[in-house]
Amino acid sequence: MLTNIPYNRDAVLEYAKKWALSRNPKYLNFDNMGGDCTNFASQCIYAGCGVMNYTPVYGWYYIDGNRRSPSWTGVQFLYNFLINNKSVGPYAVLVDRQNIQAGDIVQLGDANNRFYHTPVVTGIRDGRIYVAAHTFDVYMRPLDTYVYSTIRYLHILGARKYTN
Repeated sequence: MLTNIPYNRDAVLEYAKKWALSRNPKYLNFDNMGGDCTNFASQCIYAGCGVMNYTPVYGWYYIDGNRRSPSWTGVQFLYNFLINNKSVGPYAVLVDRQNIQAGDIVQLGDANNRFYHTPVVTGIRDGRIYVAAHTFDVYMRPLDTYVYSTIRYLHILGARKYTN
C-alpha cells in the first residue's frame, strides 16, 4: 500500500548545513559536468524523506554516478518529478514566495524561462529567504543577492513509500 510520510525539514537543514560548503563522498561531484546544485538539492530532499523512486528514466534516484535518474541532477527534470510524482518518493507543489518554507527548494531561470539553478531554502528571517547551494558553494546566502530573470518556489508536501 502506498503511504504518505512526513517530510523532515529539520533533517534537510542539518544536511544542508553539514554539506553546503563541502562534498558528501557518497555522491559524485558534478561541478565539472554541468554543475552540482541539483545533485545537492536532491541529497537534501533525500535527507528529509529517505525514499527514492527507482522507476527507470522518470523516477528520482541515485545509486552511483552512472546509475541515477535525470531528475537527481537536472534542474528541469527535478521540477518535473516533484510536481508530477504520484508514486514513491517526494512530491511538491508550486507556491508563491509567501508560502515557501525552510527545507523547500527554489529554481532560478533566465529571461527565456530556462531554469538553471536549484538552491535549498535554509532559512527565512524578516521576510528574507536564505539558501544553500553547490557549484558556487554557499550557505545562508540571501536569495535576493542572486541575479536571475525568473524564479519558481517548490514547496515539498511530503513523500510516499510502500508499506505492508
